[in-house]
Amino acid sequence: MKVFVTGATGVVGRRAVPLLVRAGHRVTAVARSADKAKRLERLGVLPVGVDLFDRRALREALPGHDVVINLATHIPHSTARLLLPGAWRENDRIRRVGSANLVDAALAAGVQRFIQESFAPVYPDCGDAWIDETTALEPARFNASITDAETAAQRFGDRGRIDIVLRFAAFYGPDAYQTRDMIKAVRRGWAPVPGRPDAFFSSISHDDAASAVVAALKLPRGIYNVVDDEPLPRREVGATLAAALGVRPPRALPAWFIRLTGSLGELMSRSQRISNRKLRNASAWVPKYPSLREGWREVLQALQQPVASSDDGRDAFGLSDG
Repeated sequence: MKVFVTGATGVVGRRAVPLLVRAGHRVTAVARSADKAKRLERLGVLPVGVDLFDRRALREALPGHDVVINLATHIPHSTARLLLPGAWRENDRIRRVGSANLVDAALAAGVQRFIQESFAPVYPDCGDAWIDETTALEPARFNASITDAETAAQRFGDRGRIDIVLRFAAFYGPDAYQTRDMIKAVRRGWAPVPGRPDAFFSSISHDDAASAVVAALKLPRGIYNVVDDEPLPRREVGATLAAALGVRPPRALPAWFIRLTGSLGELMSRSQRISNRKLRNASAWVPKYPSLREGWREVLQALQQPVASSDDGRDAFGLSDG
C-alpha cells in the first residue's frame, strides 16, 4: 500500500515509519526541515514539505495514496511549559483544523483508510473498574480538542471509508523529557505521577505504540485503546521504578500539588484501568512490554546509551501521541 504519514519524525512516528517500510509499504511522510527530509530519504521514504493548514497543498499531495496516518501533535517544550496559558494552542489548532483539512483532502483524493491518533487518558476516573472504548470521554480543558480530531476521522468513515482512531495511553520512553523528569522525581523521593496510591495508571511504550500503528492498517473500522496489558496502581508505578533505580519507594504527591497544576493535574491523577482487549481481539498486536514493570527496565537500560532526539523533543510521557 501507499501510505501518507504526518508526525513521521515524532517519537512514535519515527518508530512506525521504518516498520511500514520493512513491511513493504511505500511511504510518503511530512518533513518540516531539510535535515528531517534527508533522514526520511535514508529510510527509503519520500519526504514532502506539506503544511496541515494548507488545504490546497494537501489536496495535491494525497492522490494515489491508499492510507493516511495522522500522528501530528505539538506538545509544549518542557514540563514547566505544560502549565502555561496558551501552551496547548498550537496542538489544539492541529487537532481542530489540521485534522479536518487532512480528512477533506483524503476524501477528495480517494484515500480508503484514515488512521487518527488520540489520547486514552481522557476517560473519566473509574476507580478499579475496567475501561473500554464504550466508556464516554471526559476531556479536561487543556485537551478538549481531542474530540474534534476523533470527529473528523468519524466523518471520513461516514463517507463509506475506513476510519481508525487509536487512543494511546500515557507514553513512556527514553527519548521523552517527561520520562526523564519522572526518574528524577523518584530519585528525590516523590511519586512519578499525581493521584491516589491505589489509582490505576495506564501506559504504553513508544515501541508498542508504533507497532499498533502498523497493525491499524488491517483493523476494522472503529476506535481502539492502545495500552499495556496490565495497568498498575500508582503505588506500584513508583515502587517499580524505585526498585529499578535502587532507591526507596517514593511518597505520594500532596493534594495541593494537583490543585496547582489545574486541569492537567486533575486529568493525570484520575484512576483509569484501561483495557486493550478490543485491539488484541481484532489484530495480531501484542505489546512487547505487558506493563511498566518490564518497560521501566528497558527505559533505564536505553538511557545508558546515546538517545536520538525526536523532531521537536516534545512527544512525551503521558501527553503526546506521536
